[in-house]
Amino acid sequence: MTRWWTEFVGAFGEIFPLGWAAVILVALSVVIALLWYYYPRWVPRRRPFFLRGSFWRRFKPRRPRFRLPRPHLPRLRWPRLRLALLTRLFKRRNRKSAEKAKVTEKQMDDLLAAPEELPEVPIEVYESLADRLAREGRFAEAVRERLRAAVRDLVVHGVVENRPGWTVSELARAAAAARPTIDGPLRAAGAIFSTVWYAEEPATQSHDQEMRTVTAEVHEHLIGGAR
Repeated sequence: MTRWWTEFVGAFGEIFPLGWAAVILVALSVVIALLWYYYPRWVPRRRPFFLRGSFWRRFKPRRPRFRLPRPHLPRLRWPRLRLALLTRLFKRRNRKSAEKAKVTEKQMDDLLAAPEELPEVPIEVYESLADRLAREGRFAEAVRERLRAAVRDLVVHGVVENRPGWTVSELARAAAAARPTIDGPLRAAGAIFSTVWYAEEPATQSHDQEMRTVTAEVHEHLIGGAR
């Protein structure tokens, strides 16, 4: 009695040669072994496009959106006015620094080498020269130039006349007598100048900073009086 698989193999051999069947089985075994060995490198990382949700989402009907029209409010002029005021204020603050930037090195060198006690040059030249001397560490000369700038400011505003032969200290005392409101800052400036130049105390950055402060007060008083 033969088994059913023997009859099946005999019937299959009559249709397809058994040699080719053995070759196909061996090749199939090799392919399965390679797939098993390199798993999961051969598995695709992304799903096919027809299995993705984004592919089928495009066919989904969309509901129409109804939006109410936005009311058109009138534009307020206050932001523009505020911007204009801030721009004007910024220009006023930077006007002095812009004028200082126009001062050339030649003007400062000419002022430093001038034989006169108080040459008729713009005040910005004195201030720029004082700043340059302070950066170079020459604080005594910076103090002197700041006092000269303050006295020149007094001459420009008509508080005192520039008299040849007078020293800067004498002009400052005359200006304090002519306008008592600036007597305090001018006395402080004269004291700093006397400490550095007459008492021959070594000038420091603090002397220059104090002189800068008191001369700025003098300038503020002059501007306030002119208004």
